[in-house]
Amino acid sequence: MGEIDDAIERADREAFTRQPPKTLQARINFLMKQLKTTKAVAAQIGVSQRSVERYRKGERKHPPKPIADRIDAAVRARWQPQVRTRRQKQAATTRGITVETRARFGYTAPVGTTDDGRIRRLTVHLPPTYARRLFDARQAGAGDQQMRQIIAEGFKDVYFQDNGNRAMTLTDVTLNDIDYLDLNY
Repeated sequence: MGEIDDAIERADREAFTRQPPKTLQARINFLMKQLKTTKAVAAQIGVSQRSVERYRKGERKHPPKPIADRIDAAVRARWQPQVRTRRQKQAATTRGITVETRARFGYTAPVGTTDDGRIRRLTVHLPPTYARRLFDARQAGAGDQQMRQIIAEGFKDVYFQDNGNRAMTLTDVTLNDIDYLDLNY
């Protein structure tokens, strides 16, 4: 997963109306409901089928940290899919998406102006069309670079060109060297 995917995942988690299961046994049972078989759960979290059975029965209560982290990630990725879908649909149709980042922005500009990329800390609210494009690209399996380009285009239109009120000769904006990136919708 790339930085944009991680940011979308974090934003989705903020929308949860209930917390995911806390105990190991409850988490494994939740994954069993989702994936149906111990073999599928074992493949998802990278352990043996027998280990999944032990976790499910409560015979083992404290897996090693890397496995516990994978179990947590698998549960959170499947938790409250309807809440996630509803929030993303609202962002893509009415609300838009707020992007907060500290990254190096580069751009193509006419001769005589500076086009040196520089680190900027920006918080910009992008309209719903960019949220829709971002979610559609993610759904289609787009890579991190393609999703970065969508956000960079949004920054170009909204921040750098002020919705068509300035810097109209600016042709291309790139988002590089991301220090951090957070999304809110």
